[in-house]
Amino acid sequence: MKFLSNVIATVVGLFVFLMLSFFGIIFIAAIFGGDNDSETLKSNSVLELNLSDVKYDYAGQYKDPWISFISDEKNIGLSDVINAIDIASMDDNIKGISILNNNSELGMAQTKDLRNALENFKKSGKFIMAYANSYSQKEYYLNSVATKMYLNPMGELDFKGLSSEIMFYKDLQEKTGIKMEVIRHGKYKSAVEPFLENQMSDANREQTTSLLQSIWNSVIEDISISRKISVTQLNQIANGLLARTPEMAQKEKLIDYIAYEDVYHDNIKKALKVNLNKDYNKISISDYTNKMISTASLTESEDKIAVIYAQGEIMSGEGNVNTIGEGSMRRSLQEARKDKNIKAIVLRIDSPGGNALTSDLIWREIELTKKVKPVVVSMGNYAASGGYYIACNANTILAQDNTITGSIGVFGILPNFSQLTKKIGINIEQVKTHQNASDYSPFVPMEENFKNVTLEGIEHVYKTFVSHVAQGRKMSFASVDSIAQGRVWSGSEALKIGLVDKIGGLNAAIVEAARLSKTQDYSTKNYPEYEENLDDMLSKLPFGSSKADIIKEEIGKENYQLLQQIKKLQSRKGIQAMLPFEISIY
Repeated sequence: MKFLSNVIATVVGLFVFLMLSFFGIIFIAAIFGGDNDSETLKSNSVLELNLSDVKYDYAGQYKDPWISFISDEKNIGLSDVINAIDIASMDDNIKGISILNNNSELGMAQTKDLRNALENFKKSGKFIMAYANSYSQKEYYLNSVATKMYLNPMGELDFKGLSSEIMFYKDLQEKTGIKMEVIRHGKYKSAVEPFLENQMSDANREQTTSLLQSIWNSVIEDISISRKISVTQLNQIANGLLARTPEMAQKEKLIDYIAYEDVYHDNIKKALKVNLNKDYNKISISDYTNKMISTASLTESEDKIAVIYAQGEIMSGEGNVNTIGEGSMRRSLQEARKDKNIKAIVLRIDSPGGNALTSDLIWREIELTKKVKPVVVSMGNYAASGGYYIACNANTILAQDNTITGSIGVFGILPNFSQLTKKIGINIEQVKTHQNASDYSPFVPMEENFKNVTLEGIEHVYKTFVSHVAQGRKMSFASVDSIAQGRVWSGSEALKIGLVDKIGGLNAAIVEAARLSKTQDYSTKNYPEYEENLDDMLSKLPFGSSKADIIKEEIGKENYQLLQQIKKLQSRKGIQAMLPFEISIY
C-alpha cells in the first residue's frame, strides 16, 4: 500500500512540476521576449493587409487573465483592424497599404466596413496597391478600393453576379420514412420550406431575388465609384463574363496591370523611392494593430462608450466569441449600465438569430439599460430573426446597406421516424396516466393535440416578437406584421420600411452613441469578458486543441463546415427565431 501511495505521489508531483515548468516558460517568454524585428515599425513603411486570421468583429477577452493569456495573444478583431487603419492614415511612418493575395472569411457587411476605412485612408494621400494570383468576387470587391490593381498573367477574376441554391427533401422523406415535422409562423420562413415542398415557393423566390439584387447593387455601386466604371457597364461585364481572363479584365478596366508579383513589389519600391536592389520596410496588419492596442490605453478618456459584441448564433448559457449566450450578454449590459464613466452603449450584432427565450432575456436587459443610458445598435453581416429581436428596442439602429436583417418570424422542426420504424418492422407502444403526459416521441406519429399546443407556443412567441418590434420602432402591430412573416431584408430595404434608422458601420454607431449621450471626449471599452473554466482553457493548449484541425484536414474545409451545421441543428432546443437560410458570398 505504501509503495502504491509513493507511486501516486511521484506521478502527481511530476505532473505538477511539468505544469509549473510549462507556465513558467510562457511567463518568462512574455516578460523577456520583447519586440522582434518583424514587429518593429520603421519609417517609410508599408502596411500589409493580410486578413486570413481575422474572422470576427471582436476577438474576445476573458475575466481570468491566465485564460486570456493562454488563448490567443495575437488574436485581433476586425474592429481593431479598422481602428489601426484609421491611425495609419495619420502615421508618418506608414506610406501606403499593400493588399497581397488576401483571402479572408469576412462577410459582406464586414467587408463594406473595411472598405470604407480604406477609402478614408486614401484621402490622406497615401497609396493602396493590390495584387492577387486570382480574385474571388468578394475579394475583388474589397481590392477594388486600391489605387492600383494587379493580376497574375495566369490568374483569373470572378465577376458574374450572385446566385442562391436550395435543396428540397420532400421526396427523400417519403422514400426513407424520415420526416421533419414543421410548425411555423410566417409565410417567408423558408428554413422549413425544403421539408414541405419540392420547389421554391413564390414568396421565397421573391425575398431571395430581392435580397440578392439589393446586395449586388451595393457591391457594384462601390466598385463603380472606385474603378470609374458605370453600373450599367459593370452589369454587362458580369452578365457576359467579360472579365474572366487577365486580358479581358484589363480591357474592361477592372484591373490596371497584368504582372508577376516581383513587378508589383518593384512598383511599391518606386512609390517609396527605395532602391530596386533593396527590400522595403513593411509591417503586417496584425503586428501594427497589436501595437496600436498596446498604446491605446495610454490615451483613454474618462468618458467611455461601451461596445458590446453579440456575434454568432443565439444560444443558452455563457456564450463565447462565436456564440451569443445570455450569461455574458446580460452581465455585460449590467456592468456597462452601472459604470458611471460609461455614457452610452453600442450593441454590435452579427447574428442570424437562434433561441427565442435567450433572445427575449437579452431584449429585457436592453430595455432596462435603455432607461439609464442610450443604446445604439450597429448591425454587421446579419442581424436577423433573433438577431433583430435583440436590436429592435434600441434608441437608434444602424446597418450597412448589404446587411441581412428582419426575418421576424419563428419556427420549430421535430424529426419523426415513425414511417421508417414501420417500414423496418419496429412497433412502438406508449403507456401514460394522462392524455398529454408523454413528451414528443420521434418514433410515433405526431398527435394533433401536441401540434396544436406547440403551434400555440410559436404563435405566442411571434406575437411577442412583433409587439416588441412595434414598441421599439414606434409602429403599429399590423404594420410590423405586414413586413414580418419571416421575410428577410437587406439593410437598404430595411431603412425604407422603418426597421433601421441609418446606413452606417460601427464607427458611425459609436459617433451616434456619443451624440445621444452628449459627450465629445471619449474612448471605447469592449465587452463581453467571457467566463471560462480550466477545462476550456486546457482545450486551447497545443496538446488539447488539435481535434478540430485534424478533422478539418482530413475531410476538407467545406465538409467540416457542413459537419458544424449538422451539430448546430442537433444543439438547437426550444422555439427558434432564426434566419431562414445561411448565405455565403464569395
